[in-house]
Amino acid sequence: MNLPFFIAKRYLISKKSHNAINIISGISVAGICIGTMALVIVLSAFNGLTDLVQSLYNSFDADIEITIKQGKTFDPNTSTFQEILKSENIAHYTEVMEGNALLKYDDKQSIATVKGVSSQFKEMSRFDTLVREGDFNLSKNNIVIGKSISYTLQTRPNDFSSLITIYAPKRGKITSMNPEDGLNELKVYPAGVFSINDELDGYIIMDIEKARTLLDYTTEVTSLEIGIEKGADGDKFRNEIINVLGDKYEVKSREQQNALLFKTMQSEKLWTFIILMFILIIATFNVIGSLTMLIIEKKKDITILNNMGADIKLIRKIFLVEGILITCIGALLGLGLGMLFCWIQIQFEVITMSEGYVVNAYPVKVKVLDILAIMAAVLSIGFIASWYPVRIFTKKHLAI
Repeated sequence: MNLPFFIAKRYLISKKSHNAINIISGISVAGICIGTMALVIVLSAFNGLTDLVQSLYNSFDADIEITIKQGKTFDPNTSTFQEILKSENIAHYTEVMEGNALLKYDDKQSIATVKGVSSQFKEMSRFDTLVREGDFNLSKNNIVIGKSISYTLQTRPNDFSSLITIYAPKRGKITSMNPEDGLNELKVYPAGVFSINDELDGYIIMDIEKARTLLDYTTEVTSLEIGIEKGADGDKFRNEIINVLGDKYEVKSREQQNALLFKTMQSEKLWTFIILMFILIIATFNVIGSLTMLIIEKKKDITILNNMGADIKLIRKIFLVEGILITCIGALLGLGLGMLFCWIQIQFEVITMSEGYVVNAYPVKVKVLDILAIMAAVLSIGFIASWYPVRIFTKKHLAI
């Protein structure tokens, strides 16, 4: 058996002459355990939230979005676009017409963003999974509205008395003195209510032809949204589209469409990790105290080992292994308890969300890379916390 490990293990589990050393060693293990457990739980919760947000945006944003850089609209009925849309990499695509409008119901009003979509939108995005009330039905004069708009207007889905009037300004120069002559008007019924987040709940979804009529366009679109086939290389296909269209158009992946959101979430996760690591560093001060007191107590053992031929390197290795054992036990216990907590939350949904949220329970997802990063960070901190007292105090007592 490895001699430093054997002696370090005996020192760890044996009863010390001063009970305070056992207590501090236990506190050291508990501190590292709690810090590690907190890291696992918090980072897994961030992963769950990130995946939830991404899944919600996946139902609203396409794999690839094409917009024009100068101006607002463009005509997709050109040979260049038709050639792109025939690609075998495309599973679905939809033409999109977006614009702002005023919604009025009885004496209540709300500003909304109109999103007109073509027939493949539902199949491409699975947007119907986000509808919380009513149905995803864009036929005839039906629309699907965001939850915040529904709340403001106090409308009910599939209620034929809930006739909403939508106003949008006409394009071009208006010569009439009557303000109403400068507005297009459309009367619609809310077939369903969807809920994503505060920003996207300010949208209404309707058939693109009705959106074009309302916003005063004919065949133009504000964007083309493309859903790629499973297994297709999205980045490669996006670059191919960029090469075909040139600099006149902007071609964005789903991540690029919400770059700020996902960068913010990743930075929040990183800073949370850093803050918890600082807390863990403070907890490892107990390791320094425990090893310092152990070295002082084992002063006679150090002298005997030295007289028996053990050099300073071997003696330092014994106490260094002691500190690493304390760190490893705390880290493994913390990882086990943290992963157990996450498993319980995933299986039994112990921590629930308030009524009205898109999920019933707080989302949690454990990632292997997070576990490896936590273990590497904890062991590094534990090694440094063990190395310092071993280096200083063994040298002092060997000199006596």
